[in-house]
Amino acid sequence: MSDKRPLDIAVISDVHLGIYGCHAKELIQYLDSIDPRILILNGDIIDIWQFSKRYFPKAHTKVIRKILKMIGKGTEVYYLTGNHDEALRKYAGFELSNFSIDNKLVLEVDGKRHWFFHGDVYDVTMKNSKWLAKLGGKGYDLLIIINRLVNNILEKMGREKMSFSKKVKQGVKTAVKFISDFEQTVAEIAVDKGFDVVCCGHIHQPLIKEMQVGDKSVTYLNSGDWVESLTSLEYTNQQWTLYQHPVSKTKIVLPEEDDDTLPDWDAARIITFPGS
Repeated sequence: MSDKRPLDIAVISDVHLGIYGCHAKELIQYLDSIDPRILILNGDIIDIWQFSKRYFPKAHTKVIRKILKMIGKGTEVYYLTGNHDEALRKYAGFELSNFSIDNKLVLEVDGKRHWFFHGDVYDVTMKNSKWLAKLGGKGYDLLIIINRLVNNILEKMGREKMSFSKKVKQGVKTAVKFISDFEQTVAEIAVDKGFDVVCCGHIHQPLIKEMQVGDKSVTYLNSGDWVESLTSLEYTNQQWTLYQHPVSKTKIVLPEEDDDTLPDWDAARIITFPGS
């Protein structure tokens, strides 16, 4: 009997494979622990903005291989593009068996209309100053690296870890206002389009909350990220919950035997060309 947790839907976003801050090994642990019918990759899975041949470690490659295995075993996987992997937007509409790439996804789940998309299209900074957003992305990555070094020292001293970026977000009024405005904008558009539930990523703020827009309400979901929060959204038993994976205090060793194992494709179409 499998020890994986069965889920109807799992949503992850903002993994940022290809940057130093990505917790790829923890993500592999999480993916190994679940068996979802549907996996939604809600943008910024691969950080194409900051992609470098000099840095794409084995664990980052294993995340991709793990997702391929899930596809091969029958999980429906939807890759929804974000701003950091916007190069994939030209492939929107691509489908191959139970894998597809698109910019948004609409699902009817237990009688409720769900709208999934990354969220950068409603980010004013992204729309008007993409170069500034890219510069900010590099600064964020550097902040995460420094933060990890400081936390290593704090841990050895027996002191509590701290998050630089969370302190910035909580302490800077403009950052707090941006997050609030983003959530409100998304909720208003979702209500206007007749959705019951809206799910985003982008702002790295994991959350589930009911939002009121006039005389109507909408459930706002945000799957967070795998740089700091290490969170996902899970749907089972007709309910959404927010999952948070613990940051490992010890070195994570991934099984080596996975390296040479190809995806287990259960079904394949055999095409026979007619003889001449």
